[in-house]
Amino acid sequence: MQAPDDFNPRPGIAVEMQPGLRRILAPNPSPMTYRGTNTYLLGTYDIAVIDPGPLSDAHLSAILEALQPNQRISHIIVTHSHLDHSPLAASLAARAGAPIIAFGGPEAGRSAVMTHLAGHGLAGGGEGIDTRFRPDVEIGDGEVIRGDGWDLEVIHTPGHLGNHIALAWGDVCFTADHVMGWASSLVSPPDGDLTDFMAACHRLRARDWSVFHAGHGAPITDPAGRLDWLIQHRLGREAQILSALEDAPGTARQLAERIYTNTPPALLPAAERNVFAHLVDLEGKSQVSFTDRLSAKAVFSRSS
Repeated sequence: MQAPDDFNPRPGIAVEMQPGLRRILAPNPSPMTYRGTNTYLLGTYDIAVIDPGPLSDAHLSAILEALQPNQRISHIIVTHSHLDHSPLAASLAARAGAPIIAFGGPEAGRSAVMTHLAGHGLAGGGEGIDTRFRPDVEIGDGEVIRGDGWDLEVIHTPGHLGNHIALAWGDVCFTADHVMGWASSLVSPPDGDLTDFMAACHRLRARDWSVFHAGHGAPITDPAGRLDWLIQHRLGREAQILSALEDAPGTARQLAERIYTNTPPALLPAAERNVFAHLVDLEGKSQVSFTDRLSAKAVFSRSS
């Protein structure tokens, strides 16, 4: 799936998505963030700010200036602690006097296997962790955040990051970086866990949704179709890895070089991380084995 070319809103402008919901684009476009981070303002009087975004004085001003005279920020909700989603929360909380709400700090929700990898020195790659992030209020899976005229159900969706949550507003879901329309979600160990990611995809797929509002890009008007695509995309990559292992064992890097034959050399480290995420998942399903200890440098083989 390709990102729609017509999604190019102006940063800093509050755009009404539907009654009671507005979106403000942060001024942080990049290859990892597309046009920038989407910040959502939910509510009529008491406003929930979902994903304040990166450190940016301009974006802080845009959020505050979007408030009407009879409105106040009552909740600041952070879906996960990547540098393009959470750092502005503290400054906004200081100005608005509202609590910061999230699943937990940067290592909350991390799976046992990813905790093991991190403990053996594997560092994250990709979007960067907001290591200083600490919410004022920690919320768990299934809890409901209640505001004046709105309720948000918390759905723990680890995979992109252990502390990642989605937020259900009736049949509307704020999916942050778990489901996006412009690209597939990054899953990079030890921050991202593909086993958790796939489980969360299937969990979301089991419900009926009218629209997904993602952390980047345009609204997703066919949520079921997009989830089906994401699941099949990952299963297709898994099949490629297993096929490559039928030919010969290999490290994550060697397998990436065999599979991503048209990828520029500068992008191979990202491809290697993606392959390693799949290998960890496949080892958990007893479809591959490895030499020495689990790491990206281990040599993987098909299990007999």
